[in-house]
Amino acid sequence: MSLIHGFIALAVLLGVALALSEDRRAIAPRVVAAGVALQVGLAVLLLKVPAAAEAMAWLAQGVGALDRATEAGTSFVFGYVGGAPAPFDLNGKGSPLVLAFRVFPMILVVCALASLLFHWGVLPRVVAGMAFVLRRAIGVGGALGTGAAVNVFVGMVEAPILVRPYLVHMHRGELFCLMSVGMAGIAGTVMAIYGAILLPVLPGSFAHILTAALISAPAAIAVAALMVPFPTQADADKPLVVADPPRNALEALSRGTSDGIVILANVVASMVVLLSLVALVNAALGALPDAFGAPLSLQRALSWAFWPFAWLIGIEPADVATAAKLLGEKTVLNEFVAFLDLARETSLSPRSRLILTYALCGFANFGSLGIMVGGLSVMAPERKHDIIALSGRALIAGTLASLMGGALIGALT
Repeated sequence: MSLIHGFIALAVLLGVALALSEDRRAIAPRVVAAGVALQVGLAVLLLKVPAAAEAMAWLAQGVGALDRATEAGTSFVFGYVGGAPAPFDLNGKGSPLVLAFRVFPMILVVCALASLLFHWGVLPRVVAGMAFVLRRAIGVGGALGTGAAVNVFVGMVEAPILVRPYLVHMHRGELFCLMSVGMAGIAGTVMAIYGAILLPVLPGSFAHILTAALISAPAAIAVAALMVPFPTQADADKPLVVADPPRNALEALSRGTSDGIVILANVVASMVVLLSLVALVNAALGALPDAFGAPLSLQRALSWAFWPFAWLIGIEPADVATAAKLLGEKTVLNEFVAFLDLARETSLSPRSRLILTYALCGFANFGSLGIMVGGLSVMAPERKHDIIALSGRALIAGTLASLMGGALIGALT
């Protein structure tokens, strides 16, 4: 019954995406079917074949190397807030993780690295190779395919940086698809953190977090192809002609770093503003009379909307209220807070906890929305109008893709 329930849930979630479609006549069934098939295939492979999960964990170590390299710079410049040992004992209170000094600086490193790899001609060849394979397999362009694949291991801003010169020429639907994949996934830099949070209550937590990140990408492609369709028979990705290319590797690194500073500043500013606005809305809602014995807030309002979805993806009936609350927290606040609360919820059944791990594993929240809009608007200012117009829909697409991951794990366990 769980298998039937799970695949009915996948169909319903895809139906929601179809209902929100901008142009149903332009939908490419091939892309949708291939995305869902790839999600199911990856889930079966990673959950049932241990060697496959070990291979993907080995690939994730590359992201760990990039994270450690970034930490070498941030710890030297920013001290303990950048990753160096703290000069005091936290005694279990608070966290030394400061996003602005520990996580976001990877944007600078990836910008510099991407600029260098473009100068050497490595990334254009990667994009061309991805175009050859993915255009024929599922109708996804090389730049989109590269960004979506890399997004499994890095963040929603770092992945588009690697295909930054292509963003201006992307079809509107392809741009939306790249944004949706970013909302559905998480960065490799936080996989270990979330795995450590859940380890006391979920055996093999890191493997589940990695699997959730991997299967979210094809799900997001399928959902995005329904909501904002893009052409699959377009011409192959054309080679880029970069105006005023850097003369040498040092200039490429310098330009990439300078561009990264602007992107980083916009990411930080957008996140501060958007989260501040959420806090203002919550303050206004809190001034209203209590609802069902508790103050109103955005996360409580969204938790009510998530009740049917929590049941749909296979959460045990006794756990639906708790699951909906956590899904609301994840959307309004972030997945870090939701995972912390998930680890504290001792009343959840093991199956509900496992399903929620997958459903919560994604960047689809208001803070991340600010990060994405701020970062992409600087990378492709010519597409700023499209980016802002599509951002809210990308949040919905990322949420649906994460819920599909939860439904699928519920069907297979």
